[in-house]
Amino acid sequence: MKIYEITFSPTGGTKKVADSLSNELGRDITGVDLSDNNEDLHEFSLKNEDIAIIAVPSYSGRVPATAAERISRIQGNGAKAIIVCVYGNRAYEDTLVELQDIVQKNGFLVVAAVAAIAEHSIAHKYAKDRPDKDDNRLLKEFAAKINEKLKKKDFSTPEIPGNRPYRKAGNAGIVPKPTKACTQCGLCASRCPVGAIDKNNPAKVNRKACISCMRCVSVCPHQARKINGLLLAIVNMMLKKACSIRKECELYI
Repeated sequence: MKIYEITFSPTGGTKKVADSLSNELGRDITGVDLSDNNEDLHEFSLKNEDIAIIAVPSYSGRVPATAAERISRIQGNGAKAIIVCVYGNRAYEDTLVELQDIVQKNGFLVVAAVAAIAEHSIAHKYAKDRPDKDDNRLLKEFAAKINEKLKKKDFSTPEIPGNRPYRKAGNAGIVPKPTKACTQCGLCASRCPVGAIDKNNPAKVNRKACISCMRCVSVCPHQARKINGLLLAIVNMMLKKACSIRKECELYI
């Protein structure tokens, strides 16, 4: 049996949640980075006895289209899946149920689902520094319950919240731009999950390809990539009511 940690985590929050779960389930873990535009996912074909933690962020209550497409390249072959959606304290809406449909279509058997919170990738004031110690304690408890279920060979699929058809996919349309501090090192371009940044000129971005994941902002060693201040203020204001009250991690098992 192998444990696979399959994550789409442009800014790192989703991977932190996945790590908290996988570290409790085993030591020999194979990581699969769906955020890597150069990863050859066709080589990953799991076996029936394997376990996969498949984690994605919630983008406007949906699975990011890029993540969905890349997950569809991985063959489950009956492997047991723990699906995880991570959101910035607003709502995850149809993300989990859509992720369930995607992985089941590819041959995985969903045995548990987790919704967890991480710092909002755009409006950092919301869910700041999460997952925190309380989240990690809860996630550790979740992993223990999931492990107990697996040991009992209970591979039943829990009731997972969400709607079919899913809500209409949104598009943040927020494209970070370089500041004067940019040295044109090219790291943002090489790490962009969708190759939207020109490698020869990082100031040039394919706006249609950009998914507003904020990875270019998070990986820049010079903090030289930012979004428009006025636009950020509007986003903060729009999210204030929904994001100000702390939400907790949830387990469906």
